Amino acid sequence: MRKNLIVGNWKMHATHLDAIQMVQKLSLRLDFADHDRVDVVVAPPFTALRSTQTVIEADRLMIYLGAQNCHWEESGAYTGEVSAPMLKKLSVRYVIVGHSERRQIFGESDGDVNRKVRAVLAADMTPILCVGETAEEYDAGATKDKVGSQIRAGLKGISPDDTSTMVIAYEPIWAIGTGKTASADDAGGMATFVRETVTDLSGSVGEDVRVLYGGSVKPGNIAGLMAKRDIDGALVGGASLDPDTFASIVRYWV
Repeated sequence: MRKNLIVGNWKMHATHLDAIQMVQKLSLRLDFADHDRVDVVVAPPFTALRSTQTVIEADRLMIYLGAQNCHWEESGAYTGEVSAPMLKKLSVRYVIVGHSERRQIFGESDGDVNRKVRAVLAADMTPILCVGETAEEYDAGATKDKVGSQIRAGLKGISPDDTSTMVIAYEPIWAIGTGKTASADDAGGMATFVRETVTDLSGSVGEDVRVLYGGSVKPGNIAGLMAKRDIDGALVGGASLDPDTFASIVRYWV
């Protein structure tokens, strides 16, 4: 059984003081029954990780800590970078890898993303591998070609056992932060395609991988998305910055 997973990607928002308030407010809006049904993750900026970790541990919150990126080397002369072992020491459980903003704005290649997946796994954390097509690729009918190639590159050299622990987030780039959302049927179909691709590469463990949808997820569309068999949760951007809104997404069945 795959437990549902809702991840809040705060991107470049929230100081460490903001993060403390946000995670405390979120925790007050969720109860034990919510956490029994859904694993909840928040991924603040690097500067807020320590403060968020402290609150989660001191208040014994049932919220997991995530990071938005990492470097593939354990250490070295990489000014401005943060390594997976550094994140592990902050009790980070999940690391977002290959987000489209990293690929498009910062030029990360499929090879870079694969190295990061390996680094996160080596540090005993869970990679959230992001895949998705541009508007031009969508219009050209190349969605599956693009997403399939990203999955194959991201999982290159990864054992089936390690693959089984991973999360893959399908985020059509044309829907991120635009207010546009893939229809529940289209998102569900792509989640099935993601799972089938992983199964082709790694065997039956494809059924263990949690597949998320991301792209303008809101309280108004989350229930329809979650009704699809192969969608196990959501990677939420802007809507995760408001604790009330994010809690409504986590509690999608209410």
